[in-house]
Formats: sequence, C-alpha cells, structure tokens
Amino acid sequence: MSDPAHDRAVRPHGGFAYTRQRASHGVRWLVQSYAMFRRHRLAWIGLLFGYYSALVIVEVVPLVGVFLGPMVKPVLSVGFLAAAWSQERGGKPAFPMLFRGFRTNVAALLPLGLVFMVGISLALAATALIDGGQLLDLLYGRTSSADEAPAVAAQGFAQTLANPRVQLAMVFGALCAAPTILALWWAPALVVFQDARFSAALRGSLRAALANWRAVAIYAIAVFVLGAVMPALLTVLLAVLLPTPLNATVTALVVLPYVAFFVATLHISDYVSYRDVFHAGE
Repeated sequence: MSDPAHDRAVRPHGGFAYTRQRASHGVRWLVQSYAMFRRHRLAWIGLLFGYYSALVIVEVVPLVGVFLGPMVKPVLSVGFLAAAWSQERGGKPAFPMLFRGFRTNVAALLPLGLVFMVGISLALAATALIDGGQLLDLLYGRTSSADEAPAVAAQGFAQTLANPRVQLAMVFGALCAAPTILALWWAPALVVFQDARFSAALRGSLRAALANWRAVAIYAIAVFVLGAVMPALLTVLLAVLLPTPLNATVTALVVLPYVAFFVATLHISDYVSYRDVFHAGE
C-alpha cells in the first residue's frame, strides 16, 4: 500500500521536491521537536543560551551591530539544524555545532539575514497606512517621555494596543511580513542540506510553505497559543493565587523555564518541519 503522504509529492520545474502534508502535521512538528528536546534538555538549553549570547555580542558592536545581528542569525541558526541532524542519527547536540554555519555556504546564508531585515522593516512601515504610525510610535518609544511615571506609560501603552485601528494595523503588518517569514523558514536548511543558492532557497521555502498552508496555519496557531497565550495565563493565574512579594519570584521560576523550553523546541521544529516536507518518508 502506498503512503498517502507520498501521493502528494511535488517536484516543481527547476525547484526542490517537497510534499504536501496534512494540516495535522503542523502540530506533529512541535510534538516531535519537543520529544527531541526532552531527550537532551541541558544540551539544547546550552545551545540556545550560546545562540542568544552570540547575537547579543554581535549586536552591541558599535555602529554596525544593529545590521550585523540580523545577518548573522541565519548562519547561527544552522547550529540548531546541525544539532537536530546529529541527534536524529544517534548523536548529541553540542555547543561547537552553533558555529557550523560558518563552515558551510556563508555567501548564501548572510543575505538571508538582509532579506529578513528589509522584509520585516517594510512590513512594520506598512502598518502606518492603517493607523497613521501609532504602532510605530509605540514600538520606538515615541509615545512616552523618559520622565513619565511607569504607571502612566503602561496605561498609555495599553490604550494604544486597545485601539481598533492599531489592532488592524498589527494584523496587516503580520500579513505583509508573512511572505518574508515563509521564504526564510526553510531557506537555511535548503542551503545547508541541499546546497541551494540564496535566491533558490528563498523560492523553494516559500513555494513549499504555501503548498503546505494548512499545516503551516495550524503550526502558527499552536505557536501562538503555546508561546503567547499560555505564558500570559500562567502569569495572571500566579498573580491571582499568590501574594504580591511571592508571585513575581514564582512566576520567574515557572514561566521563564517554560519559555526557554518552548523557544528551544521552536528552533528544533525548523529542522523537523523541513525534514517532513522536503524528505518525507526517507
């Protein structure tokens, strides 16, 4: 009997073969990624800490750090791909893997960061078409002064976010950013594992993500629920159940590890989803 996943395999003319997976695979990507994380928690957390530490070091470089940071991200992200690839074959994630991207096709990886920076900047700028720049003012701190009381600043922040036009602008900005995010999602993996060129990797990732829009949509919803809704609910619940001096400490001890575990799982899911879409059944 044939595997129904392979019945939906697609090989675009001049592109990379991929498989159209069912919507349920969006959740499966996260479940399988967490299973990989759970087997080597400390190793993955160490890799995650090293990744963000390296980004902070790069971004604090005077004058050029703000531009170098986004460009280095795809190169460093190869470390998670390499670690997941190694674990899948019986190995264990290791810190030196974080720099594996600098030994691959760096010329194709670095421009991916530039695409991210330009694409997201344009998407943010596009929100001004909807709300007249209110969201941009909020993000860049132009709505409050340095001597403003924290309570007043927080109230202004909440009022701005409650504005229907600002909320619509956020949705519009997310839609504008979606092509950039989808084009970059599997692009580093295509560069590393299939020796793709910069432009071919972007096209291949975008094409496969759009073909798998059901699974991608379920994945995005699951990420939102697990990465945003759950931490917020935990924070509110602990604030209600525990007295004020204690709730902040308990929240930090509960929510911060949860977020770290989730972010590590999210990085692993880049490899798991790529493997499922571009190498299904292998």
